[in-house]
Amino acid sequence: MEKKDFAGPVRTVLPVYNQHLPPCNNACPAGEDIQGWLALAQAGKFQEAWEHILMNNPMPAVHGRACYHPCEDSCNRGDLDGSVSIHAVERFLGDMANASGWKVPVAENKNSKRILIIGAGPGGLSAAYHLRRMGHEVEIREAYSIPGGMMQYGIPAYRLPRDILQQDIERIKEMGVKIVCNHRVDDLEKEKQEGNFDAVFLGIGAGKPSLLDIPTQDGADVVSAVEFLHDVSAGKEPKVGANVLVYGAGNTAMDAARSAFRMGAKNVTIIFFWDRPHMEAHDFEIVDADAEGTKFKCMSTIASIEKNKVVLRKMVVGATGRPEPTEEFEDMPMDTVIMALGQRPQSSFLEVVQGIIFNPDGTIVVGPDMMTGAEGVFAGGDAIRGPRSVTTAVGLGKKAARFINGWLNGEAYVVPSKNPISYYKDLHLPLLGDTPQTIQKELPVAERIAFKETLIGFSENEAVYEAQRCLSCGNCYECDNCLAACPEQALTKLGPGNGYEVNMDRCTGCSACFETCPCQAIDMVTEHQV
Repeated sequence: MEKKDFAGPVRTVLPVYNQHLPPCNNACPAGEDIQGWLALAQAGKFQEAWEHILMNNPMPAVHGRACYHPCEDSCNRGDLDGSVSIHAVERFLGDMANASGWKVPVAENKNSKRILIIGAGPGGLSAAYHLRRMGHEVEIREAYSIPGGMMQYGIPAYRLPRDILQQDIERIKEMGVKIVCNHRVDDLEKEKQEGNFDAVFLGIGAGKPSLLDIPTQDGADVVSAVEFLHDVSAGKEPKVGANVLVYGAGNTAMDAARSAFRMGAKNVTIIFFWDRPHMEAHDFEIVDADAEGTKFKCMSTIASIEKNKVVLRKMVVGATGRPEPTEEFEDMPMDTVIMALGQRPQSSFLEVVQGIIFNPDGTIVVGPDMMTGAEGVFAGGDAIRGPRSVTTAVGLGKKAARFINGWLNGEAYVVPSKNPISYYKDLHLPLLGDTPQTIQKELPVAERIAFKETLIGFSENEAVYEAQRCLSCGNCYECDNCLAACPEQALTKLGPGNGYEVNMDRCTGCSACFETCPCQAIDMVTEHQV
């Protein structure tokens, strides 16, 4: 009998190589494979990395600036020395693509259909992009003179320069997407029939300001944040005077406050009914507004507005733990009040369309397939209920495009299931050197005049370094730790990109490979689970 030189399969568990879901990928509203394109970027394969982003997101240069990067909040590296600066690497790739003139491949589709998209905002542009890549003929009809929606008319240019935005949009047009501006749709059925469209996507956004019924004296200068930011972006240079009050504490309020300074205001104050920790704006938005001189008047509401002042009503935290009004009032001088209290979709033209119904907040009701109650009419972005951001709208546009394509082809699109998430506690990390996050440089406050971009992009070296900080959570990057750790030589490396094979005649289930895998690419399972 031949004598074995190994222990053999005496085990209760065995290793299985699996692909887990990185938390950054899971958190991305656009559904990007962030870990995948970071791996390409760290290898210097910049165009491949950019093309990998484009599988899910058509505007990397925009999102590297305008996205609030929830991926970084979920990044496991945040528990070590700071999350990977994902948005800054994405911006680097997007800017390189624009400077290099990289193009997007478009599929040929002999069975292409015609799709009408209402609104050239992030949701509409994303749906158009993905449908065009599938080979369909797409036309966008946009009410304003320039495409971009909230990106063009809502986000200030110091955060998103307009030339960057339009370069990303121009690439979508070069794919064959037709964008017709200055075309407000008032009769959806008529437009669909006359254009011989097979399906419709409603990407109308939420551009109608929400207002409160506050007693206001004639002649008082009161404007919505939506209107104010639109006029600023359109170059109208609205006059705001020296003293500006912004009512609200979301991201739009911060944009309005910072823009008011750039329009000549000397004093800008945010009025908020609760305390600062309860402000809805992202922390970095509040910090930036504060750094530029914005004051914060918390625990106050506006009781009335007169021509040159507002009357504030002070609030206190009541027994319920929420603010309650007092009978204490305070006058505050002002030249302009900017109301930043949220937005609603401008959807009145859809009220006559049979089958379309609305939520109480004016958003459009859609099913799991993103279709409205009207056959062949889909909706997404800020027009439907849910979180509102550029990236969320882009993700919903992509999702709608896949459902539209399936519906047009008579094949129901099924949303892919997700693998289990790889959390920090599941990783077996080695001792890592001190590799802190690269912080984007900012313009000094004194130089933040007009609407010059305040954040400075990464150099190539910074982008590669930052991408290399990725821990590859949940996915094997062939570090060979398992190969070296196995005492029975039960593992065989299959070649670059092909991973490893386990010889079950040799494996004893000792877990050495599992315990040395830094990224949780190995699970130990019982025999019957295989």
